[in-house]
Amino acid sequence: MRYLSRLLLIVWTFYRFGLDELALSTLKRRRFRFLRRLITVGRVWDQPRGARLRLALERLGPIFVKFGQLLSTRRDLVPADMIEELSKLQDNVPPFPAEQSRALIERAFGRRIEELFATFDAEPVASASIAQVHFATLKDGREVAVKVLRPGMLDIIEDDLALMRTLAGWVERFSADGRRLKPREVVGEFNTYLHDELDLVREAANAAQLRRNMQDLQLVLVPEMIWELCASEVIVMERMRGVPISQLERLREAGVDIKKLARDGVTIFFTQVFRDGFFHADMHPGNIQVSLDPETFGRYVALDFGIIGTLTEVDKDYLAQNFIAFFRRDYKRVAELHIESGWVPPETRVDELEGAVRTVCEPHFDRPLKDISLGQVLMRLFQISRRFNVEIQPQLVLLQKTLLNIEGLGRQLDPELDLWATAKPFLERWMDEQVGWRAFVHHLKKEAPRFAQMVPEFPRLMHEVLRQRADTGQAELTRELLREQRRTNVLLQALLWGVSGFVVALVVTQVAVRWMGG
Repeated sequence: MRYLSRLLLIVWTFYRFGLDELALSTLKRRRFRFLRRLITVGRVWDQPRGARLRLALERLGPIFVKFGQLLSTRRDLVPADMIEELSKLQDNVPPFPAEQSRALIERAFGRRIEELFATFDAEPVASASIAQVHFATLKDGREVAVKVLRPGMLDIIEDDLALMRTLAGWVERFSADGRRLKPREVVGEFNTYLHDELDLVREAANAAQLRRNMQDLQLVLVPEMIWELCASEVIVMERMRGVPISQLERLREAGVDIKKLARDGVTIFFTQVFRDGFFHADMHPGNIQVSLDPETFGRYVALDFGIIGTLTEVDKDYLAQNFIAFFRRDYKRVAELHIESGWVPPETRVDELEGAVRTVCEPHFDRPLKDISLGQVLMRLFQISRRFNVEIQPQLVLLQKTLLNIEGLGRQLDPELDLWATAKPFLERWMDEQVGWRAFVHHLKKEAPRFAQMVPEFPRLMHEVLRQRADTGQAELTRELLREQRRTNVLLQALLWGVSGFVVALVVTQVAVRWMGG
């Protein structure tokens, strides 16, 4: 009944804000136009469609807000008036009362606010779908940001995920094409990431790992966590100062090289994905700022680490080979990789898959980002995937989402950016480091600590091996002697019986001769 009430709320919200009319307006067939006119009889909306969509998503909660955040980066797919409204979801979600924030912080640490901080700003500086942020100052004078989880989030998310799992089950049950998309596995991945985001200690750990990974790159800043003030519902971190990346005019006036910023964004993304296999998977403009401090001028400032994607070495190698094959226009290799990985049935003809991929990708090369859309490429590849029964890989859903975020961000910063040309040298260098002499030296350095432990133990290990072999040889010799002894005993028994039989026969013969002679 709880799930049914949530479903009814979603339907009512769509109806109240006219999203049903908005969806039907995109369908051009006559019967849909008639249905649209029918359902709008007597209904009037005072606000434009973009505002209605934003308000509906805010009313429905965090999962829908995150969907709106993704849409806000897709200027090639969503009209400008809707983009303007959806962008407000990134930092203008209505905050919850300051009294609740104080109560949650004091409950988390068992101390009063005045005992924890020298100053604490009751009004939040940012309010997102999962949590909101307050600025504060520690007793030692350090300026910090305090992130507080929204109360009651777990119940809301559990209800929405239960509905999504039910819908996914229906899709798999009634649609063969839907089963290929593995909707239940995709919902499972989404479930994992959302629950991870609800544990702020996990977010703090993600930030610490990302900070270590990015320290040598000198392109992005990640706040330091104040670990003694981190709990599951509240975390305290270093306060970061920067200009939101969406404020391009302000950045230009400050002297920031916008084209370099776009190239750096691509470098950061591919470094996190292919070098570290650990990437920020929620890179919408609301989570990215640019530093204007003299010491770190022009660097990215990353915020909100609740959603982090990870890739295995196998995933990284497969993806890198696919990217490089695309960049080199080696569509045959792309087809071979899909077959080798098991993404398509083994009986698939390489030449047919090669031709289909070439048809999709070739028109998009040698063109700036403003003239192409990865979203459109992915949609056409999806259409082809149905023909060849390609299985969607749920572990790559976050990577696909992040790649679309990067494209949307790059489109805002530098529409002339050639994404392929920017990424190709990095991937080729990365692949060069995975094979050959460089890879050997890298793995040798990586294994050096283990070798350092094993080398002093080598004489002892060799002695144990030789002793085991000696013991094994001695045992084998003993077993062989026993076998020989058993064979000798058998021969002796046979000889004894033979001699005994001969003697008995001889005695019997002598007795018989004498008896006959007598």
